Amino acid sequence: MQLNAQTLRQFDDTVQVPTYDRNDITVGIVHFGVGGFHRAHQAMYVDQLMRRGEALEWGICGVGVLPGDRRMSEVLDAQDGLYTLALCHPDGTWDVSVIGSIVEYLFAPDDPEAVIEKIAAPTTRIISLTITEGGYNSTHDTGEFDARDPDVAHDLADGAVPRTVFGLVVEALARRRARGIPSPTIMSCDNLEGNGSVARKMFLSYAELKNPELADWMRAETSFPNSMVDRITPVTTPEVIESLSSRFGIDDQWPVATEPFTSWVLEDSFTLGRPPYENVGVQIVDDVIPHELMKLRLINSGHLALGCSGYLSGYRLIHEVAQDPLFAEFVLAYMDDEATPTLRPLPEVDLDEYKRTTITRFSNPEIGDTLARCCSDWSDRLPKWLLPVIRENLESGGPVVLSAAIVATWARYAEGVDEDGNSIDVVDKLGDSLVPLAQSQRENPTAFIENRSLFGDLADQPRFVDAYLWALDSLHRVGARATLEALRQKERA
Repeated sequence: MQLNAQTLRQFDDTVQVPTYDRNDITVGIVHFGVGGFHRAHQAMYVDQLMRRGEALEWGICGVGVLPGDRRMSEVLDAQDGLYTLALCHPDGTWDVSVIGSIVEYLFAPDDPEAVIEKIAAPTTRIISLTITEGGYNSTHDTGEFDARDPDVAHDLADGAVPRTVFGLVVEALARRRARGIPSPTIMSCDNLEGNGSVARKMFLSYAELKNPELADWMRAETSFPNSMVDRITPVTTPEVIESLSSRFGIDDQWPVATEPFTSWVLEDSFTLGRPPYENVGVQIVDDVIPHELMKLRLINSGHLALGCSGYLSGYRLIHEVAQDPLFAEFVLAYMDDEATPTLRPLPEVDLDEYKRTTITRFSNPEIGDTLARCCSDWSDRLPKWLLPVIRENLESGGPVVLSAAIVATWARYAEGVDEDGNSIDVVDKLGDSLVPLAQSQRENPTAFIENRSLFGDLADQPRFVDAYLWALDSLHRVGARATLEALRQKERA
């Protein structure tokens, strides 16, 4: 049966459906970036609250800004905002539920005015974001707002119709200020250290360029809470769609399959209230940063450690490489020796158990996450997840051998050819410049890390450069697997 509001009550008992009347929901959250992760995470938490009879005034209006978001608009419109969430357990069982918390979707390129007015409406109290690490428009080398971006430059022009998240949000806040409506909270849910602080810096930077008086108002009135979000959510495959159809009788054009584990740690800093997230397991804290560092430097960087090395070794799925003892030991060694010493104290967390659980999560065969996804967009991810670990250890005298090896696997992967001579599709917005650098490194081994816009001064740090050059040379001579074996022998020596 096709999933929509009319068929919702016709599925059998194996499918959990909303127990609330969706006609009673009003929009309180406008969310930019309705992809798999948002639907597996924040929208799911709101749905859980609604099943408790709470938060019906916190319905979600999704917003798409990019051309590729049109399909999400079409799917959610056809399905009345409904979609299926499958929690995939390692034993092959699935827990399936239909999520009903997204009650509206706006595609900004078709109607930017509708998006602006939705944000400007007094009922909108939270603007939330999953726009990816690269969506905050910061430069890699300085971390400052990049006003040279063509779309941003367009939005900054007088009288421009906004087409970026910055232009849309800031125009809506200008209207709220003019109408005497308080500012909503802007809540980042992306994998960035201090994501709320980053969002604050970027939105205020844009506002300063567009309307300095509005920037002063936002500085005083707009809250940007930090948060840590965690749930492995791969791209939806045709196999997931077919499995839902054959096993559960659900015809869903864009379901979400994810792992059973989920976590959300949120700073309690909201200007106009928030849903009672704590009632469904969200940790509300005063300081999110220690939790963020733990997640980014262990789980996210752990993904990086598996990604390019696993792909070069012939693996194509994350669970397969995570189940290989050599790679699991490599990730754990990185976590124990190089990442953990850079973390902030979290006495309530058993870090050893957290790291073991991470390997178990990576090893779940039902997730089917691809190494190609894990190897994409490293220019956005590496500077925010792994390079801070390297810099802290360089400063403190800590080890950087394994982190340098992870960087070297990316440099080798970016050459665009695997160890068997097969072509690699290097997916990265900086690929046009990075691939030629990588392809020149057999003659100039430091070419890749001399890209200062990404790596800063790391090419000037002898301890890092020595470790990097050893790993890159080994990758070229004997391949990824033998390189990790040699690193393991070094660790044990």
